[in-house]
Amino acid sequence: MKTYRGLAALLHYPTGELAGAAGEIAALIKAEGRLSHRSVAAIDRLAARLTLGDLLTAQETYVGLFDRSRALSLHLFEHIHGESRDRGQAMVNLAAHYESHGYSIDGNELPDYLPLFLEFLSLIEPDEASGLLSEVAHIVAAIRIRLERRGSDYAGVFQALEELAARRPDRAAVASLLENDRSPEAEAAELDKEWEEAPAFAGAADGDCPAARDTLNRMAELAAGSSPTDRTEHDHG
Repeated sequence: MKTYRGLAALLHYPTGELAGAAGEIAALIKAEGRLSHRSVAAIDRLAARLTLGDLLTAQETYVGLFDRSRALSLHLFEHIHGESRDRGQAMVNLAAHYESHGYSIDGNELPDYLPLFLEFLSLIEPDEASGLLSEVAHIVAAIRIRLERRGSDYAGVFQALEELAARRPDRAAVASLLENDRSPEAEAAELDKEWEEAPAFAGAADGDCPAARDTLNRMAELAAGSSPTDRTEHDHG
C-alpha cells in the first residue's frame, strides 16, 4: 500500500528533498483512496506546510515535537515499556516478525520506529497490516491527541493511521497513556536535566571519595613543602 509508505515518509525529519516531494506524496495517498476526505485534507495541510514553509522552521518544529518529547516519541515501545528490559524483548520479537516475512532491517534504526513499522506494513497483505496496526492503535491515538493539543499538522498522519487500523483503539488504554501527561515545557525541562553532563569527578567535591581525598592530601603536603620521599617513608614506617 502506497498510503503506508507515504505516511511513513511524512514522519521523517524534514529535508529539502522531502519538502519537494510532500505534495506528490499527498497526491499518491489521495489517489489510493484508503482514507476519508477529512484525513486526506489533513495530510494535504501537512504537505503544504512542508512544501511552502521555511525548511529551518519545519526542522526545528520536528525536533521540538518528536526528538524532545517522550510523549510524542516515534518509537512505539517507549510508550508502553519505557527503558525497561521488556522493551528490549519486545523489539527482538518485532524484528523476528519482520524476518519471518523475509525482511530484515537495513540500517541502524530500531524495530519499533514508527516510519520503519509503516514501511513494513506497506509490504505485507492489507488485512494483516491493518491487524498489526490495531495492536498499537492506542499509542497512535494518544500521540494524535497530544499533537492536536499542540496544534500540530502532524496530527493528521496519526488520524489517518487510526482509520487504517482494523479496530478502533481501546478508550481505556488511550486514557491510561494520557493520564500522566505534563505540559510540553515541563517535559522539556526534565529532558534537559537528564541530559546535563555529569561532573568528571562526581562525589570528590563533597569528600565522599577516599582515593580523591588521599590525592588531595598529598598535593596539599607537596605544596606545603614536604617531599614525596618523606611521605612514602612515613606511609611505610
